[in-house]
Amino acid sequence: MTAITRTSRLARLRTLTVTGIATTGAAAVALTLMPAPAQAAEATQVSTGVVKASANDSHTTRSGTATTAGKGSTSGTAGNLDGWIKQSLAIMKAKGIPGSYDGLRRNIMRESGGNPNAQNNWDVNAQKGTPSKGLLQVIDPTFNAFHVDGTANSVTDPVANITAAANYAAHRYGSIDNVNSAY
Repeated sequence: MTAITRTSRLARLRTLTVTGIATTGAAAVALTLMPAPAQAAEATQVSTGVVKASANDSHTTRSGTATTAGKGSTSGTAGNLDGWIKQSLAIMKAKGIPGSYDGLRRNIMRESGGNPNAQNNWDVNAQKGTPSKGLLQVIDPTFNAFHVDGTANSVTDPVANITAAANYAAHRYGSIDNVNSAY
């Protein structure tokens, strides 16, 4: 083997080695820095059924009934996420609380995946004994401080949860529309 061939082979081997190390390192960095998918709160079993609203229930649909899912009421215009958001927006508008359908829906999907009975049993709030609950993952003290009159007094009631969370976000961030991560 000649000196030129040996030198070029060694140079080529060094280049391949450095390239391999750099590629492996870049891949490791990319995996380390890659954001993990949002971890929505743990979902609880949901069972739905229509029940007659009691006289002290401040949240009923036009027909005078409220639906329930598990522990929390899921009253809403249509008994679904779209209806709950629209009902909450009407209350927010009447109370001067800013927010849009898109802002609410985006945050709901990130926080609970649209499950009104979602409860986070693993984060720092849960470790302190106050798990986040409902569509917008509100803890009880925040719900109590920002509860909006005209909604049910239950953190897992979808409309009450949305409206209280939007009220909190309005005070803290100017609007729920300005919230793009856990809040």
